[in-house]
Amino acid sequence: MERLQRKERVAAIVKILSDNPNKVISLGYFSELFSAARSTLSEDIAIVKRVIETLESGRIETLAGASGGVKYIPGMAKRAEEEFLQELCSMLKNPERIIPGGFLYMNDIIYSPEISSKIGTILAGYFIDRNPDYVLTVETKGIPIAIMTARALNVPLIIVRRDSKVTEGSTVSINYVSGSSKRIQTMSLSKRSVKKGSRCIFVDDFMKAGGTAAGIIDLMKEFDSTVVGIGVLVEGEAPVKKLVQNYVSLMRLESVNEEKGEVIIYPSNIGVVR
Repeated sequence: MERLQRKERVAAIVKILSDNPNKVISLGYFSELFSAARSTLSEDIAIVKRVIETLESGRIETLAGASGGVKYIPGMAKRAEEEFLQELCSMLKNPERIIPGGFLYMNDIIYSPEISSKIGTILAGYFIDRNPDYVLTVETKGIPIAIMTARALNVPLIIVRRDSKVTEGSTVSINYVSGSSKRIQTMSLSKRSVKKGSRCIFVDDFMKAGGTAAGIIDLMKEFDSTVVGIGVLVEGEAPVKKLVQNYVSLMRLESVNEEKGEVIIYPSNIGVVR
């Protein structure tokens, strides 16, 4: 590679780190890539760290030792989070989103790469210190949010299915009770998906009573693994008592009134354990 000036190296380091969130990249890699001394690169990384902190777009961590290096952890300033979620609530309050039956149309938000990426970054920020090995979700609407959370955490995404697929080989299936309808439902996961003793995060688009999340916890027990965090985009106000505890929700849906064309939704107390 052509020898780069400091400002060019700093830009390249930011690009490499942001493309590989939560991954330790050694100084040796940068030294070889830029043909620069480690002492010089340490100064470059100090500049990168200062810029990231100034922009409040995450943080840079350095790890000492022969196997050490530097990694970028995505994040958003609390103020930016609040503004973003207020904006989402404003979008969801549009009466045109009301679907017969008291449901709320959210597909355009969930499947927007820009929006789901920010949601994933916010959720990842609450779980990164729990050192998860996987992010789990149940097909299908939670997938975009879950995959963006998995990207920010830099761990694999695992999709739990409602029924088993031949292409997944041997599977583990469990029955669970839906918290809202009280109906027996089934979820299935390939035996090859999760390694024994793993730590998992469950991410979904909506939680009503928490039956699906409770089912995921039971399913992971079949793999001798643990759900160490639960994150949802929206939780329903009712029922007040959920089937799971210790979860993070970004917004709370209080009610959808079809007759009045009224949607009451607001940001949750983010990060508060429920």
